[in-house]
Amino acid sequence: MKKRRLFRRILVANRGEIACRVIATARRLGIGTVAVYSAADRDARHVTLADQAVCIGPPPSRDSYLAGARILEACRATRADAIHPGYGFLAENEQFARQVLAAGLAFIGPGPEAIAAMGDKIASKRLAAAAGVSTIPGWNDAIDSPEEAVRIARDIGYPVMIKASAGGGGKGLRVAASDREVADGFVSCRNEARASFGDDRVFIEKFVEQPRHIEIQVLGDAHGHCVWLGERECSIQRRHQKVLEEAPSPFLHEATRRAMGEQAVALARAVGYQSAGTVEFVVGRDQDFYFLEMNTRLQVEHPVTECTTGIDLVEQMIRVAAGEPLGLAQADVRRRGWAIECRINAEDPFRNFLPSTGRLVKFRPPVATMAAAQPVPEDGGVRIDTGVEEGGEIPLHYDSMIAKLIVQGHDRGDAIRRMRAALNEFVIRGISSNIAFQAALLAHPRFVAGDFSTGFIAEAWPRGFTPAELPGDDPDFALALAAAVEHRALRGGRERRTPGRRAPAPWTDYVIVVRGEEGARSEHAVRVEDGDGALAVAINGRSHQLRLLSPLRDIALHGECDGEPFCAQVERVGPEYRIAHNGLVVRACVLTPRTAELYALMPHKSPPDLSRFLLAPMPGLLVEVAVRPGQKVLAGERLAVIEAMKMENVLLAARDGVVARIAAGAGESLTVNQVIMEFE
Repeated sequence: MKKRRLFRRILVANRGEIACRVIATARRLGIGTVAVYSAADRDARHVTLADQAVCIGPPPSRDSYLAGARILEACRATRADAIHPGYGFLAENEQFARQVLAAGLAFIGPGPEAIAAMGDKIASKRLAAAAGVSTIPGWNDAIDSPEEAVRIARDIGYPVMIKASAGGGGKGLRVAASDREVADGFVSCRNEARASFGDDRVFIEKFVEQPRHIEIQVLGDAHGHCVWLGERECSIQRRHQKVLEEAPSPFLHEATRRAMGEQAVALARAVGYQSAGTVEFVVGRDQDFYFLEMNTRLQVEHPVTECTTGIDLVEQMIRVAAGEPLGLAQADVRRRGWAIECRINAEDPFRNFLPSTGRLVKFRPPVATMAAAQPVPEDGGVRIDTGVEEGGEIPLHYDSMIAKLIVQGHDRGDAIRRMRAALNEFVIRGISSNIAFQAALLAHPRFVAGDFSTGFIAEAWPRGFTPAELPGDDPDFALALAAAVEHRALRGGRERRTPGRRAPAPWTDYVIVVRGEEGARSEHAVRVEDGDGALAVAINGRSHQLRLLSPLRDIALHGECDGEPFCAQVERVGPEYRIAHNGLVVRACVLTPRTAELYALMPHKSPPDLSRFLLAPMPGLLVEVAVRPGQKVLAGERLAVIEAMKMENVLLAARDGVVARIAAGAGESLTVNQVIMEFE
C-alpha cells in the first residue's frame, strides 16, 4: 500500500511538557510545528521550541487553551494541516475534534465518534459490557440529588465511588463510606465537573477494596489493525491523582495481563478506535479486573510504555492520523526491562501538598541519557520530559506538574535504584516540589515489595507526610558530608604557606551544631583528617572515608562514602549547610570548638503566633467561605475553599474556636499568607 505523505506542519493545541514532547517527535520526522500559548506562557519552553508560535488569549484556560475557535484560527494563520491536542484541555472534546475535521484539518487522535462513545462514563460502561469487557457493579444513570445519591449508595453497599460522567485526572471523583460522605461528595463532584468539563452528571459504582489501578495501552489504525502494548501500574495515587507509574506491573499474573490486553483490544475494535488510547481497569486482590474507562488520548504516563517497548507513541499517532497502517502486529510487541515515572509537581508535601507557584530560581534535572523520540539505550537510563526551564514561572492557572522523571532499569530493583539516584540529583529551588515525598515512596518497604493498592499513600502516612516520616539515612552521613565540604573549602585556601612556618596539623577538629524546633540543638564533635585523595571523618565514635568527586560549587555533589557512590545536594545558606539526600534535609553549622561555645550563647527567636488567623496557604481564588462572624467552629470543620491549579483545596479548622471576623470574601483572588479570617 502506498504511504501517504506525513504532515507538513502540526499545531500542538496544548502547553507544558506534553507540547514539548509532541514537538520532539515532529521535529525528528521532519514536520514543522506551531505552538499556541496564553499570555501567562509567553516565555514558556514549548513556545521557544516550536517553529512558530501564536498567542491565543489571556491566562485562564477557558479564554485560551479551551478556546477552540482561536486555536483553529491559529491553524489557518500558520497554514498548519494537522492538530495534536496532547492531553487535557480539548484532547477528549468531541465537538472540537469535529470542528478540526470540518475545517479540512487532520485531528491527531481518535475520531469524534470514539471520543463520544468513551467520553461518557455511563455510556462507555454499557458499551464495554456489550463488547464482553468485565464491568464493575453500580448505578449507571445520572443522579439528580444528594438524597438520591445516598439512597443508591445504601443499595449498592458501602464503600462507593462517586464519579462525574465527564471526569478525569481526579476531578469529579470521591470515595464515600457513609451517608454524609456521599451527600458532601456528590455536591463537590458536581461542582468540580461543572467547572472543569461543563457537564455535571454524576453516577455511583461499587468501590473495590484494596484495588489496583492498571491500564492497558492500545494502538489502532484505519485499516482494522489494533494491538496492545502491555500494561502500566498506576496504583500509587493521592487524592485519586497518579503520583508514580511503572511498567510492567509487579502484581499481574501473565494470564491476567493477557486477558486484560485482549479485552482492551476488543473494546477498541468495538468503537473503531484509530490512534493511541488507554483502557483503564481496577484489579482486585484476587486478580479479578473491571473496566473503569477508556482515555481517548495520550496519557501522561506514556513514557514508561515507550521505554519498555521501544515504540514512539506520538509517532504512531501521527502516522495513523496520516492514514498509514500500523507498522507492527501483536507478535512484534516485545517488553524489555522495567521503567518507572515520577511526576515532579509544584507542591509542598510537608504542608498537605499545597500547590506552590512562583519562579524556578534553579532548575537542574539529572543528566538525561534517554530522550523522547529517541531509541532507548540497551542498558537503560534517565529521561526528563518537561515544559519549564530555569528562571521560568510556575503559574497558578494550570496544573502543578514541573516535569516527569523517567528511568529504565534491567529489572524493578534496578529501576528503583536508578530513580532514587536521579531524585537526589534533581535540583529545584524557588518553589516547593514533591521530590522528598517521591524519595520516601521509593524507599518504603511495601513499595519495594510491590505490596500496595490505590490506598497505599493514605495507609502509609495516615497522619500526613512530615519530615519525621522520611526514612532515616545513616545518621552520620549528612553531618560527615557537611564537615568534609567545610574542611575541603578551608583547606583549598591554605595550600600555600610561608616558608619556615610549621606545617599545619594533618587533622582539624570541628563542632557541628544542628538546631531543631523550638530552639532545641545538638552538638557533634568531628575530626577531619586529610588522606590520599580522600578525607577521614570521625564522628559519633565512627570513622568514614569520604571522597568528593565534584567541584564544591556544584549543588548536586557526587562522591563516595566508605566506597559507595552517592549524590547529595549541598548548599551554604548563611552560616548553615543545607544537606539533602534521599528526601531528608539536614541544616547544620560547622564551627570551630571556640565558635561553637559562643554560638551556644545566642538566644533562640521564636516565630510569631499566627494560630488566631486562617491564612491562605497558596495563591488562588477563594470560592467559598463556609462560616460567619460569631460562629463557633470545631477542629476539622470546613472553613473555606480555595481553587488553585485546577483543584479545590478545602481549609479546615485546626482547633475549636469562635470566628471573630472575615477578612476576605468569596470570589476574591488571594495571595499566599493573606488573612482569610481571624478567631477570638
